Amino acid sequence: MSGSMEKALAILEYLAARPDGASLVSISTELNQIRSGCHRTLNELVKYGYVRSMPQRGDYALTTKLASMGMSFLSKSGIIDIAQPVMNRLAKETEELVRLAILDGDRLTLVAKAQGAKVGLLYDPDMGIDLKLSCSAAGQAWLATLTDQQATEAVMRQGLGEPEKFGPNAPTTVKALLKMLQDHRKRGFSMIRDVYAPGMSSMAAVVKRRGEPATGALIIAGPSSRFTEEQMLRFGPRLTRMADELALVGSASPLLKAGNLGTWGNKA
Repeated sequence: MSGSMEKALAILEYLAARPDGASLVSISTELNQIRSGCHRTLNELVKYGYVRSMPQRGDYALTTKLASMGMSFLSKSGIIDIAQPVMNRLAKETEELVRLAILDGDRLTLVAKAQGAKVGLLYDPDMGIDLKLSCSAAGQAWLATLTDQQATEAVMRQGLGEPEKFGPNAPTTVKALLKMLQDHRKRGFSMIRDVYAPGMSSMAAVVKRRGEPATGALIIAGPSSRFTEEQMLRFGPRLTRMADELALVGSASPLLKAGNLGTWGNKA
């Protein structure tokens, strides 16, 4: 990747985490870019419509161009039309939040949701985020389909999550994570409590056709006070069946077709 391209992408990723914008000084300092060069790159991004300048504040922020491109991509892939009916049924049955994460290489990105809870506390994280493999139900469900060595390599590339940024039960060592993966393999789906966030429980099953690598994960999440371990165990068989159903119908979308994205791992 060329230096200028790398710097531009770094700026876009930096601003994506700061919807209120950031100053040239902050951007150049935190990205370790020379201020004059960073300013030139920002001007190019403004020119092509990816970034807007805010003269009154002296800040820069993303425009909606990238978001529009992402939503258009998801819409044209057909993934939402295919997955939504399955997710709606599962959300109605469980009365909790149902999410779909798509696997690309070793990145799991949330792309769709269905909210089943009608009243009470609702849990609803931002759409489009990349999940932490070691601290999310979807991440652990996928890691459980790999060998311990493959899972360790994937987690080391991304890094372990810190309990201060996630939940108090987030694994802080590879050994602790591998023990959790063993339990998930025996059960056939992942199940975590106070790992992704304090007071939150979630479970996930991989979207995977037999003999092919996983392409995503179907997730159920809710407040731990309501979404108990007993409920998760009760919903487990239903979750795995619907993940299998999604794997069958999802092959019509390039995002859920094995081999179209950077999927890897065993093919058991």
